[in-house]
Amino acid sequence: MTSKKKEKFSLILDAAQKVIAESGFHGAQVSRIAKEAGVADGTIYLYFKNKEDILVSLFRSRLGELVELFNARALEAATSSEALRHICEIHFTQLERNAELAYVTQIELRQSSLELRKAIGQAVKPYIELIEHMVRRGMETGEFRADLDPKLTRLLLFGAMDEVVTSWLISGRKYSLTALVEPTVAFFLRGLR
Repeated sequence: MTSKKKEKFSLILDAAQKVIAESGFHGAQVSRIAKEAGVADGTIYLYFKNKEDILVSLFRSRLGELVELFNARALEAATSSEALRHICEIHFTQLERNAELAYVTQIELRQSSLELRKAIGQAVKPYIELIEHMVRRGMETGEFRADLDPKLTRLLLFGAMDEVVTSWLISGRKYSLTALVEPTVAFFLRGLR
């Protein structure tokens, strides 16, 4: 993609994130996304097949960016505990900074069709696999208990962080999500050791 096309693609995704966060996926109209992006309605279809494709692309793009951050910070960590702390910190901090993205990832995903959730699940998979990798590494080094089920543990860790963000959104964001990093990580580590 040329830089001009990449820029327009990003503008459309930014607009989609805003419109979906405000109106919900089902209430978001492609024409409103186009207006928010400052492009003609037909331009949307040069980049995306339909509204579902916009949502899947939004997840791939935004979660891809987060996975890059997770990988960079987790892989530079000296221990698995430190890596999990970095992952939780990035998860909470990035979603607190971008409440629209938090709303789309936490609320809209749950209201989407099974087919759409499966497509979005593929975007989440590298993140889940990174958590599992850190759990396995901790088990191999003796930092974490040897009797853990790595696949179940990754789901529990991801699910707990996911639920903390969802509760924060439902509460109206009345408290700092970032302030919950340390107690969340402390809870995880007590269960892993």
